[in-house]
Amino acid sequence: MEKTDTTSPDLDNEAKITLGLLNMVHDNSATSQRSMAGDLGIALGLANAYLKRCVKKGLIKVSQAPANRYAYYLTPNGFAEKSRLTAEFLSESFNLFRRARSESAELFNQCQNHNWKRIALYGTGDLTEIMALSAKDFPIEVACVISRDPGVSEFAGIPVVTQTPNPNDIDAIVICAINGSQTAYDNACANFPPEKVLVFGFLSISKAAKPKERGVK
Repeated sequence: MEKTDTTSPDLDNEAKITLGLLNMVHDNSATSQRSMAGDLGIALGLANAYLKRCVKKGLIKVSQAPANRYAYYLTPNGFAEKSRLTAEFLSESFNLFRRARSESAELFNQCQNHNWKRIALYGTGDLTEIMALSAKDFPIEVACVISRDPGVSEFAGIPVVTQTPNPNDIDAIVICAINGSQTAYDNACANFPPEKVLVFGFLSISKAAKPKERGVK
């Protein structure tokens, strides 16, 4: 099944859920709404609402199956919409990668200009992997990844910690969390000098907000 849980900040949540539903219906017409909701990480009621919307738009048709179950099928319009959304997702993912690679180099140059040699990356995901890859081109050590995900001890070959490191141990923190990026920034600034917390420009993080500790993965 094609993955739709992209970290792209451009493809909106409605499009991601719609693409996910269309992919699942295409892969398995007998899939249940509960299974769809679980795979997409959304509430059952929300999955039902999106399915009804897709049916109303003529993207999916429904037929009753034995044992009071339903079978879902893509219409020609559904196939066309799935192709369109997939192309949009792939295009935006590529654009995100190019922007992230460019900005990661700028962030490492900023660290070099301040003589910051040990940094931490906040969050796990594509941006963290891009930063870890880019670090090989700079004399800077990525000492750890900060994450609230339980049971994760390593990411991209880097040790994972659950608490913000002491400023005496780390020179700077780079926010790499796309989902919940503002919360990640606020949490980092609550326990670390804000002037040493760096961000990707396309995350649109507000630095004016008053930092306070909040739960974030």
